[in-house]
Amino acid sequence: MKNRREFLKGAATGAVLMSSGGRLGMAALAGESTPAAKSKVVIARDPQLHAAGSTQPDAKRVQDLLDRAMAAYTGKDKPVEAWKSIVPAGKVIGLKVNGLGSKGIATHYELIMAVAERLQQAGVKPGNIIVWDQNQRFLEATGVTVSTDPNKIRCIPADQAGFEDEESSFGVAKIRLSKLLTRECDMIINMPILKDHVMAGVTFAMKNMYGTVDHPQALHANNCNPAVADLNCIPVYRSKIRLVIGDAMSSIYDGGPSFRPEHLWYPNALIVGEDRVAIDTIAWEMLDKKRVEAGVGTFKAAGREPGYIAAAAAAERNLGTNDPQKIHRVEI
Repeated sequence: MKNRREFLKGAATGAVLMSSGGRLGMAALAGESTPAAKSKVVIARDPQLHAAGSTQPDAKRVQDLLDRAMAAYTGKDKPVEAWKSIVPAGKVIGLKVNGLGSKGIATHYELIMAVAERLQQAGVKPGNIIVWDQNQRFLEATGVTVSTDPNKIRCIPADQAGFEDEESSFGVAKIRLSKLLTRECDMIINMPILKDHVMAGVTFAMKNMYGTVDHPQALHANNCNPAVADLNCIPVYRSKIRLVIGDAMSSIYDGGPSFRPEHLWYPNALIVGEDRVAIDTIAWEMLDKKRVEAGVGTFKAAGREPGYIAAAAAAERNLGTNDPQKIHRVEI
């Protein structure tokens, strides 16, 4: 049975976001002329993001790339105005990052700091920004340091914050959720990093939510299908995850989710949107293209086609679209 308190809290938060001017609502932003039936996804690139011989992106270029992506997504040229159109006033904003693959393939510190900087400029107090992941090792792999100082940006491992006593469920997903998700954060910005996954095929927007539960290993049967989709259908995920800023600045195209330096590549991109299914569809396409170029074949050929994406788009879940004709793709 679902945790009723959690359900009501998630529903109330969703109402706050929709009434505060922070609701993204695909194609509902001012100046956006895309038909409402389409999900807008921005792919922003900078081929010069990594200097020659460097594995880390240039921080100034990351900030500029983020600003371009947000401007294209919101239709607002000024970075602060773009963020104000998204972020609800006076609320706690969680940045769900991913450091499972170790320092070699984690959500980039430069991107985390760029998002945190713009949030503060948009009026979010430092203590109302929580950077988090499943545990301390994963969190610190992104370059941040654990901190609970209420006057600064907080960086908190989910396992230290604790999990709900009651399980939440949808379909095959029956799991205890992080209190950071259910109680602390009013809005979540999902910040995954683009990777291959030895079981799921693609790990990006939806799969990143495995870092928000107590025992993610319980959700890996049948190549994580439909567990990834079902987890994201739990009401609190629907209501609180209002934006994905996907880190595709570097990626692992085979052998993931752990760091595989021999399969490291640099797409030098950010993928921004609200529709997590559409975003994962684009991520799949990008990884498949690279895999073919590298001679390792498609996910389908490898027997690891990410079926959970179609499951998430199915009518009984309706989490988003995987139909290219219904994705408004903006490449800049």
